[in-house]
Amino acid sequence: MEINVLIEEGLEVELEAEWLQRIVEKTLEAEKAPPNAEISLVITGQERIRELNREYRGRDQPTDVLSFALNEPKTAPEPAVFIGPPDGLLHLGEVIISYPQSVIQAREQGHSLREEMAVLIVHGVLHILGYDHEKRRRAPSMAAREREILAGIAEETA
Repeated sequence: MEINVLIEEGLEVELEAEWLQRIVEKTLEAEKAPPNAEISLVITGQERIRELNREYRGRDQPTDVLSFALNEPKTAPEPAVFIGPPDGLLHLGEVIISYPQSVIQAREQGHSLREEMAVLIVHGVLHILGYDHEKRRRAPSMAAREREILAGIAEETA
């Protein structure tokens, strides 16, 4: 798996890029993502995530996590047939997290920054993989899967 972690220049982040990468990797492994998968995790500030939220979701406010999937989840019953990318990687997409928002939410939730970042990373990666909570009937299954994955990586967030 190829996991790219990018931290906005000038942003003071207390977490190591390797740790962030491990959380993404463990989430992808839990979901049995193919070994040739590639995904990016971007850690940014409030203003940049606000711009993205405004541009892509029409909401002029900061948010905690945004996900941009490069492949739409398949809903048809027949198997997918497509030509793979020339580099051999299955490009999944990009998860963008507001670091300042994660600090705020960790404080509000009464848990560590590592726990909050793990929650946001798992949530964002699941969106990339086709999970959805916007539709009420699908929200419980996404929340349940988040809890299962977070329980499996609890030692990483301690």
